[in-house]
Amino acid sequence: MLACVLNVAPPLHIAYTTSEMAPFAKTGGLADVSAALPKALVRLGHKVTVFLPRYGSIAFPPGEFMGSVHVPVDALPRSAGFYRRKLADGVELVFVEHPPFFDRPSLYGMGNHDYDDNRLRFAFFSRACLEYFRSRGERPDVFHAHDWQTGLIPVYLKAFYWDDPALHGSPTAFTIHNLMYQGNFSPDTAAVLGLPGHLGLDFHGQVSYMKAGVTYAEMLNTVSPTHALEIQRDDMSYGFGDLLRARSADLWGILNGVDYDEWDPQVDPYIVQNYSPRDLSGKGACKQDLLAAYGLPATPDLPLVGITSRLVHAKGFDVVVDAWWNLLQRPIRLVVLGTGEPSVQDGFRALAARAPDRFAARFGYDTALAHKIEAGADMFLMPSRFEPCGLTQMYSLRYGTVPIVRSTGGLVDTVEPYDPVTGNGTGFRFDMPDGTALIWALDQALDLWRDRAAWRRLMRNGMERDFSWDRSARGYEELYRRAMAKV
Repeated sequence: MLACVLNVAPPLHIAYTTSEMAPFAKTGGLADVSAALPKALVRLGHKVTVFLPRYGSIAFPPGEFMGSVHVPVDALPRSAGFYRRKLADGVELVFVEHPPFFDRPSLYGMGNHDYDDNRLRFAFFSRACLEYFRSRGERPDVFHAHDWQTGLIPVYLKAFYWDDPALHGSPTAFTIHNLMYQGNFSPDTAAVLGLPGHLGLDFHGQVSYMKAGVTYAEMLNTVSPTHALEIQRDDMSYGFGDLLRARSADLWGILNGVDYDEWDPQVDPYIVQNYSPRDLSGKGACKQDLLAAYGLPATPDLPLVGITSRLVHAKGFDVVVDAWWNLLQRPIRLVVLGTGEPSVQDGFRALAARAPDRFAARFGYDTALAHKIEAGADMFLMPSRFEPCGLTQMYSLRYGTVPIVRSTGGLVDTVEPYDPVTGNGTGFRFDMPDGTALIWALDQALDLWRDRAAWRRLMRNGMERDFSWDRSARGYEELYRRAMAKV
């Protein structure tokens, strides 16, 4: 009798380095990814150690003290303390403690001004993650770095640790979440950090931590397949076009996922009544609750459009406020939640002042209210000029809140245009980043809204889509193994 031997790849130990992780520290989607992806990787059988700065907003002590080590980041003697916490989902979280750098009220700066020492703060964090393992004689299978804040990790590994007994030959996967933010600092930065001058980190007269990650990581990815192609075009590369095209064979697009433990109307604790694709009756109750939260009248029953976002030019919301007259002519209500550029916020204030019974805005972030918008709105608006992936449109699909989006990045990969002939599709898309195109897509949605049966079918189409992190995590699993094979 022949024995059958299965060739099963062994589980990995992934060192996941990030500047944000929900619920501990968040300014955007990176925090949500850092909360959900490690959890999905653990479900696949891997060990994940997440590293996060211990910011001032995180209570001290954040976990079990694991000791401290010297971190040679510049000419001054600096040390990092480490605090480990095991999360309920099996993820190991290590907080990096250095009060002079991280015990501050904000993550990156105050108002619109970045902290002047960000180059040192995140160089320190990156090297502290490596020193944690070196001091323990441990070697993870792969380091996963995210955005410019950890872009120096692949550089440090090659410049200072390539022949280290613990970390020799450690591979890195580097995820580009937002190419707009590049971590560009003065040209003396490499010298201040003691990095060799021949590394080629210069970028338009500065030193770029984003370029460090893109150049020296074994594998690269963005957070949607379409965006991986877009950023290789000069008009969307923010100066990185040549470098990204040169590394196109190592650049993957892996779509972000949704944590359905957090975002699902069947179990959501923030909404007034749970509902499902089989029983949509709770959707109406959630709409009434949302209207009440914004102080808008319950009648007449107009379609309700929701927005939760950073209210900035890149997200296309200047286009929305510039289309104020056309919006006033449509039989809609609109609620807004977010913060951003003063001109955009002022535009939404003016719109609300012109029709306070139909338009309302809250400037800030409120987790409970964000969930109420996803559940209570009929439509969700995302007019982004560019969108690496986007998460809120995927939340909206699960909540039966029909997305109206611009055709860019992950919005192309997640929102299928509605086809009135077949009834297939999950939302509405428009191509040009202007008011004419936006209003055209809104009008398509309003026309379908009048056919209640067709609209319910469209809602269910979206609610039945699966954007779970388990699927996306398998893509990262393959990315890590490709990185490992290259060293």
